[in-house]
Amino acid sequence: MKKAVPFLILLASPGFPSAADPKADVRKVLDDQVVAWNKGDVEGYMKGYWQSDDMTFYSGATATKGWKPTLERYKKNYTVAGKKMGTLEFAEVEVTMLADDSAVVLGKWKLTGLDEPASGLFTLIVKKKPEGWRIVHDHTSK
Repeated sequence: MKKAVPFLILLASPGFPSAADPKADVRKVLDDQVVAWNKGDVEGYMKGYWQSDDMTFYSGATATKGWKPTLERYKKNYTVAGKKMGTLEFAEVEVTMLADDSAVVLGKWKLTGLDEPASGLFTLIVKKKPEGWRIVHDHTSK
């Protein structure tokens, strides 16, 4: 009688494709941010960021430390009464895994539908946290 090879051993074997695709998971964080932004949901957009006092956001000459101050910065700059958030797009997004639990993401952003459209580049450091992949550092330029 032949013995069956347990399925779990096959899954753990080298060369067997993993069900997890960390690059796709990281990209989904950004895709979810675009959807939230374009619905006018700043708090939904901020779900992509690590909710910690150690999260950092650099833009222009301003460095913001912490999730809550970053949220307040977005609210102040994009959701002032009567001011539209615009339509956000990310392009040329490149995810490079640094380790199993961290990645760097490069790309371009563009906001249209504002009085003055804006665009620029971004560099993100993304880490896998218990709640999922989260942006721990964002450096955005115009």
